[in-house]
Amino acid sequence: MARSALDRLATVACFAMLALGLTACSTVSSASRAESAGYVGPPRTIEAALPPNGEIAAAPTATSPDADLTLLAAGPVAGETASDAVAQSQEPAADTAARYEGMAQARESITDMEPEEYDPWERFNEKTFEFNRRLDKYILKPVAKGYNFIVPDEIQIMVSNGFDNISFVPRLVNSLLQGKAMGAGRELSRFLINSTAGVGGLFDPAKDVFGILKSREDFGQTLCVWGVGTGPYVVVPFLEPLTVRDGVGKAVDTALDPLAYFLPFLWDRLGMKVGDIVNERSLNLDLFQGFEESVIDMYSAVRHAFLQRRERLCRE
Repeated sequence: MARSALDRLATVACFAMLALGLTACSTVSSASRAESAGYVGPPRTIEAALPPNGEIAAAPTATSPDADLTLLAAGPVAGETASDAVAQSQEPAADTAARYEGMAQARESITDMEPEEYDPWERFNEKTFEFNRRLDKYILKPVAKGYNFIVPDEIQIMVSNGFDNISFVPRLVNSLLQGKAMGAGRELSRFLINSTAGVGGLFDPAKDVFGILKSREDFGQTLCVWGVGTGPYVVVPFLEPLTVRDGVGKAVDTALDPLAYFLPFLWDRLGMKVGDIVNERSLNLDLFQGFEESVIDMYSAVRHAFLQRRERLCRE
């Protein structure tokens, strides 16, 4: 009996290690997905078109023989063609100066919107990031490829819909805490429609038929709305990138997860977690294929994308 109990305990421990490992693997996957889908690099078009600070007053006038060449060298503003830039190079001096002033104000506005990349634990974070990245490369991705070979895409989408439908509670609660009644109404409507017409959430008629999109609220965003600062950026083993504020938010969202109450046993919850992680990775095998080869400093790129995305979600 004692040996049998020890065997079961050892099996649970091994399974728990596997679940934690796969969760760690999802660190780079989810962060890279945000990078490839929503990354907006530092503003360069306006910066390139602007002269250095303090030189706006010296903007070339239409009477200067080198005026056209100077403005063309600066390059057209985003959305303009080269012919637009040539036409604007012949503006009166007052219009040119006013244009530069407006661009300078736009530069200041964009700079204000950029999130501060506060990373006091960068050395530790980089090592942990690399550890998690290797877990994704050598464990999660091969497992997801095998899963993708066996399970049809349609079934994978149904599984993803099911997990998403179950996890509506944190989104609903955080929408209410942020004063977004419309978002809370959408979440409740989606849950009722998908749980009935969508066969327990396996399908998404709320979106496909009624055009009701889910909200993206979490408690980290709620803390942001309440005025809580971001805190340091941190990467820890077996978890996705976080800030201190988002770490607190994730703990609260986990407590709101209904699976914690309907599946109180560790074995069941770990099994659900592993299934969710592998399924999501399988659905995104090709989304950021070649991403590592296209980025020189992957750690900084993922950090920048993550902080940008969190800032954007907070402002919505």
